[in-house]
Amino acid sequence: MTDSLSLYIHWPFCLAKCPYCDFNSHVRDEIPQKRFAAALRRELAHDAARLGRRRLNAIFFGGGTPSLMAPETVAALIEDAKTLFDPVPDLEITLEANPTSVEASRLAAFREAGVNRVSLGIQSLREDALRLLGREHSAPQAIKALETARALFPRISFDLIYARPGQSPADWRDELSTALDLVADHLSLYQLTIEPGTKYEALHRRGEITLPDDETAATLYTLTGDVAATRGLLPYEVSNYAKPGCESRHNLTYWRYQDYLGIGPGAHGRMTFNSTLHATRRHRAPEPWAELVEKYGTGSREETPLSAEERGRESLLMGLRLTEGINAAAFQNRTSRSLTDCMDPDILTACLEEDYLSFDGTTLRATSEGRLRLESLLARLVL
Repeated sequence: MTDSLSLYIHWPFCLAKCPYCDFNSHVRDEIPQKRFAAALRRELAHDAARLGRRRLNAIFFGGGTPSLMAPETVAALIEDAKTLFDPVPDLEITLEANPTSVEASRLAAFREAGVNRVSLGIQSLREDALRLLGREHSAPQAIKALETARALFPRISFDLIYARPGQSPADWRDELSTALDLVADHLSLYQLTIEPGTKYEALHRRGEITLPDDETAATLYTLTGDVAATRGLLPYEVSNYAKPGCESRHNLTYWRYQDYLGIGPGAHGRMTFNSTLHATRRHRAPEPWAELVEKYGTGSREETPLSAEERGRESLLMGLRLTEGINAAAFQNRTSRSLTDCMDPDILTACLEEDYLSFDGTTLRATSEGRLRLESLLARLVL
């Protein structure tokens, strides 16, 4: 629906750069809190003036490490968003946080600021894995942060990374079970991969890091679903599990290909202006972004109308990640294209025959087998 939207606010700063991370994150000796708080508020006001009083479904503070933001900045941005848009009564407000002692000590202040859902970057409960991943927290700190968050927030999510070097199914079952016993609302799961330009790429090239083979990674992924199901968490998206009603409303906006406004350095968005869907992108580097906002009110780097072909492709790539799949009528309404016109007919037929996809004429879905190989499937299926 083009009259509603979600809001993504990017805070680009981190305490350290993780060796596997290719996100837009930056380490500074001293974070310029006041300058970036003012710039975020100004950019939000600039875009809200263009968009008008749209219905606001969710706010998501991502990064970087948004738990390094001053709590008063979070409070001000929440208040601004509620004033500039029309928030739904049960507005979801998520903030990503790491479980270091510094950040965990701020959780109560973030709750007071209006955050009602926290997403903790646990990544692992094993000390050796945390060292390997370059994390700044220990396993006891992670457990303490989960317990603190449980006492403060009505909704909690946490991230874990699997398919780490030397990881066995038995170890993963034990680690995952421990984490889900502590907090069992929502889990985001990420397979460790080697991304270009990261420290891990250099280590992998020299043979100093070896990841599990595809068969082992698939076994670990399947095991995740089995363990999560015993705690009542269902896979509503390829990498996300939740109890019914605890799904991330903000992330569903992406996967359902709905409008979202992204502000802050490097933030992306998909916004409807004058009945046309646009891809938006902000300047990536923090200080140049702030300079642009201070001068023009926005750090916009790109605002491109999307063709029907581009909308169809993006909607397919996002929607097939969801367990609910893609509704054909909603797809055509959003993209102005027929769902079947956006797929290679021969590959579609083969996927249906191999039970990687199901399609009843109304809804297209990836099956459990299809989700195991979704990336390679999409690369061939989507035109």
